[in-house]
Amino acid sequence: MKKTIIGEPLSNMPWQDEPKESQNVMWRYDRNPVIGRNVIQSGGRIFNSAIIPYKGEFIGVFRADHRNGYPQLHLGRSKDAIKWDIEEEHLKFHNENGSLRKPILYGYDPRLVEIEETYYITWCNYFNGPTVGIAKTKDFKTFIQLENAFLPFNRNGVLFPRKINGNYVMLNRPSDNGHTPFGDIYVSESPDLTYWGKHRLVMKTSHYWWKNTKLGAGPVPIETTEGWLLIYHGVCTTCSGYIYSIGAAILDTDNPSKLLHDCENYILTPEEPYETTGFVPNVCFPCATLQDADTGRIAVFYGAADTYSALAFTQVDELIGYIKANPNKPILQ
Repeated sequence: MKKTIIGEPLSNMPWQDEPKESQNVMWRYDRNPVIGRNVIQSGGRIFNSAIIPYKGEFIGVFRADHRNGYPQLHLGRSKDAIKWDIEEEHLKFHNENGSLRKPILYGYDPRLVEIEETYYITWCNYFNGPTVGIAKTKDFKTFIQLENAFLPFNRNGVLFPRKINGNYVMLNRPSDNGHTPFGDIYVSESPDLTYWGKHRLVMKTSHYWWKNTKLGAGPVPIETTEGWLLIYHGVCTTCSGYIYSIGAAILDTDNPSKLLHDCENYILTPEEPYETTGFVPNVCFPCATLQDADTGRIAVFYGAADTYSALAFTQVDELIGYIKANPNKPILQ
């Protein structure tokens, strides 16, 4: 059997077959949202979070907006990646010498990836404004915070799941200090996760309305026989505010700054009440995937309306076929 995803099997990942009436390449879990309001006492809303397989079950780093208004990162565990037990206390970070670090002012929109038997968290960290923080762990008990990857202002730092040409590689989105009304996706390299350079532009905003304001990398890219499958968010500006939709593209395996295919259409946009109504209406913000190399199944974990956490599903060959069949075209004259 042909396998498009380059990776490991994950037979216990959440999955729901596509509804017969569906005409979409990505479909929602019919019991969304999987995480609602006020599931922990310290935080009212959990969303835009990252999950990963771990020791036959699942573990995650969750954004929880605390009652004082500041978001923090919390650890969570699950047997099925749907029902989550999220810790009340937010993560504490240590220096590489073992000493406890000063608490971060805020942390949000984490991503989580395993590289060479070490787990890395990237998130939006405070450093006189937003930038990309990095931490590592071997056991999800002790977390070592590294130097921030970039100067402010930057967001949406997403590490690739392996080194490319000997270097760590991270997607990122230069921004400003507020609700950035612009943004393109870049890629940067590092030999040691400390010094970052070789910055290259990957994707620019488009004339298609759903991604004409800004873009940002979503989950950790999925390696396939066609290249790196990148699920991202695209944003447009309307008279009632921003709308965040989910898109997909394919990057070159050996040179991920090279965009091979980008889809002109969104693959998911806010439509359901838990996506259109909440703290920030009209947001679908993908941060994590689970995938099974044997079946090609992909589950997408996304934040909804900056209030809830939700699941959607797709199949890798169907998604890649859709991307290729609906390419990003130049503006029509």
